[in-house]
Amino acid sequence: MSEFARVLATLRQIRGLSPFFALDVGRPDDDWHDGEALSHGPALPDALDRIGARYRTAERRVAASLFFLGYTARLLSPVVAARAVGGVAPDVRPANVWWRYSPEGLQVRLKDPLAGVGIAESLEPVVEAVHAVTPVARGLLWGNAGSSVAGALRTISRSGVDCGALADELFADPPLKGTGEFIPFPGEVVFRRRSCCLYYRLDGGGTCGDCPLTPR
Repeated sequence: MSEFARVLATLRQIRGLSPFFALDVGRPDDDWHDGEALSHGPALPDALDRIGARYRTAERRVAASLFFLGYTARLLSPVVAARAVGGVAPDVRPANVWWRYSPEGLQVRLKDPLAGVGIAESLEPVVEAVHAVTPVARGLLWGNAGSSVAGALRTISRSGVDCGALADELFADPPLKGTGEFIPFPGEVVFRRRSCCLYYRLDGGGTCGDCPLTPR
C-alpha cells in the first residue's frame, strides 16, 4: 500500500471519533489560505483582528492564543489519533496545510495525504509566525499545543484505547515536555498545564479544565 493510501486509510479510520479528528484532503475553494501565508502577508494579522472582534477583546495576545489553540486542536487531534490506532500520522507542516478563519471559526485541511514528521517540527514555524505578529509568549503557545494533545488523548481513551504509553512518548521531550503534567485518575486522562491560554481574559470567560489558575 502506498504512503498516500495508508494516510488516507488512517484518516478514514479516525474521523468518526470526534469532529476534531476529521481532516479533509485536497484543494479547497479560493477563499482559503496556503499554510505558508501564516509567515508572511496579511492573512494571519487579519485572522487575529477578526478573532478579537468576534470575542470582543482588544488584547492581541488573547486573540493569538485562541487562534493557535484552535489550530493545534484541529491538526494535532488527528495526528495523535493516528498514532494511537497504529496508523500513519499525516503531515501537518504549514507547507501541506490550507486554512481559513470564517464565521464558523478556524478551518484547516491538508493539501496531500503525506506522512508527517514530529509535532515540534510541524508547529515551530507557526509558533514563530504567531509570535512575530503579537507579543504572546512562546511557552504559552506550546502550552496550548500540549493542551490540544492531552485533549485528544482524553477523547481517544474514552473509546477504549489505552493512551498511557503514547502520552509518555509525546511529552517526553521539549517543546511539549514541561508544558504540563498528567494527574492519575481512574479511567480518565487528566492533564494540568503550567501556562494559561488567557481565555479568562474574555468577557464572560473563565478558566479551562486544565488551567493552573484558581477556577473563576
